[in-house]
Amino acid sequence: MTAAAQLSRADLWSLEEYSEKRAGFRESVLKHKKNRNVMLGEHVQLLFEDRQTIHYQIQEMLRIEKVYEAAGIQDELDAYNPLIPDGDNWKCTMLIQYTDVDERKVKLQELVNIESLIWAKVGEGDKIFAIADEDMERSNDDKTSAVHFMRFQFDPASLQAAKGGAEITIGCDHAAYSEQLVLAANARDSLIQDLS
Repeated sequence: MTAAAQLSRADLWSLEEYSEKRAGFRESVLKHKKNRNVMLGEHVQLLFEDRQTIHYQIQEMLRIEKVYEAAGIQDELDAYNPLIPDGDNWKCTMLIQYTDVDERKVKLQELVNIESLIWAKVGEGDKIFAIADEDMERSNDDKTSAVHFMRFQFDPASLQAAKGGAEITIGCDHAAYSEQLVLAANARDSLIQDLS
């Protein structure tokens, strides 16, 4: 990740400043997130992160936990900065959503390894499978987690094609959850901004 892309303490507001700016900043971020939220079928949501979404997440965590000491602020920066795209990738949070608790328990067992079978495809290129949970293992042989952190790493040809206007498809090849969709123009335009 480029140093410019990472957030530092200088980019953050104090708790007092944030309380004054929060309503406007929150509204702006929620509007921004609408273009970065991709539903893959009915139950898998991909929330594509960027510097703005992570800035908001850190400010909210500092506010909720009432963190104002330098070490605590740095801990939040260290935890969340890796979720900011590096210019040649997309990073997202994947949520597996079933409202019924019993159904969710069964589905998380059925969907073991789904996090390794989510992909992006640029134009006629090869599928780029997401690299999941680089920070820690979130699944085991019996069930997957409802939350995963993923990185789609693009090669130079895919980067060039994406920036050149090629169609982008997102999909899942899991036997129990086979889905794919072409990114809508608003989502595509927002995500292309992550690629330098």
